[in-house]
Amino acid sequence: MNRADFVEGLRGGFPVALASAPFGALFGALAAEQGMSLSELTFMSATVYAGASQLVGIELFGHNVQAWVIVLSILAVNFRHVLYSAAIARYIRHFTTLQKFFTFFLLVDPQFAETVKRGEAGKPVTFIWYLGFGIVIYIPWVLVSLVGGMLGTLIGDPRTIGLDILLPTYFLGIVLGFRKRDNFLPVALTSAVASVIAYHFVGSPWHVSLGAAAGILLAALLPLPAEEPDLEADALNIETHEV
Repeated sequence: MNRADFVEGLRGGFPVALASAPFGALFGALAAEQGMSLSELTFMSATVYAGASQLVGIELFGHNVQAWVIVLSILAVNFRHVLYSAAIARYIRHFTTLQKFFTFFLLVDPQFAETVKRGEAGKPVTFIWYLGFGIVIYIPWVLVSLVGGMLGTLIGDPRTIGLDILLPTYFLGIVLGFRKRDNFLPVALTSAVASVIAYHFVGSPWHVSLGAAAGILLAALLPLPAEEPDLEADALNIETHEV
């Protein structure tokens, strides 16, 4: 066990845990208001572990919607995680099957972004780093959900004190972290515009997946960036031929 990697993971995930805490508490309060018991809402946070999906789920529970509609709606919100898992596959090939199980379970938005950044920077993506980053977000999320359920309406609406801006701001920071990538601007704009249009004409939660699909489609159609010449390799080949 590499303790340094684990500590680095904990430090990296701690700000995310702070940013997501108000929303975990809000979920707990809303779930309790919809009639869920403390054990039920805690179990949902521990197993579903996806804030947007959990909020969509309890909203639909409160309207007595059929179970298959709830499942499909949650799938629509979480479909992007299928893409996340494919994107990080090359960085976790060395993980065991059991390690991959926990890897994909903990694969939320910031976990994906930090894993890709770490891999692209040439740093080793070790399971112990990944676990440290993940559990420092996961455990507080579950506990804060329970606290939110216990306090109920005492928490109130986080928008009244501006807490609702924390998580969107963090996600915006994640997106901007990829701004140096080729074709970032057209892909991001296309995804954003498509998501807004889908929100108005199709509605939530489908706008999340539709916006992502639009960005992916454009990225697939755009030409790949030209590879930069490997000057060091060329120089080595020249020296070899001269010898």
